[in-house]
Amino acid sequence: MKQKKEVLILCTGNSCRSIMAEALINAKLGDCVHAQSSGVKASGKVNPNAQSLLEKKGYWREEYHSKVIETVLESAFDLVITVCDAAKETCPMFPKVVKTMHIGFEDPSGKAPEEYEKTLSLIENELLSVIKKELCAH
Repeated sequence: MKQKKEVLILCTGNSCRSIMAEALINAKLGDCVHAQSSGVKASGKVNPNAQSLLEKKGYWREEYHSKVIETVLESAFDLVITVCDAAKETCPMFPKVVKTMHIGFEDPSGKAPEEYEKTLSLIENELLSVIKKELCAH
């Protein structure tokens, strides 16, 4: 069996967009990709609206949590994607050379619940196809 490719979704707080992306990727592309997420300045908590949306969709896993970038810096990733502009500016150098991309999404934090839905479907439409093309090509 082929080893799964590793992707890191990087954001500033690692509480909303990056967690949603991590959950979506693992739910939809889990046969070829394993996703993790992290924050440059991790908030330490998952946005409750993001979590309840992921639970409702059946994407949530107990292991998802907000974590600081230091916890993943030594891991070998095939691809690192920043999903917010601030993370792109402060994206650290990874010790192992890795391809990085930026695909920005607006932060729905503090907005109406339907904004979370919008962000989730944007992530699904824009991010998954890129990851599939980059990492799941046969």
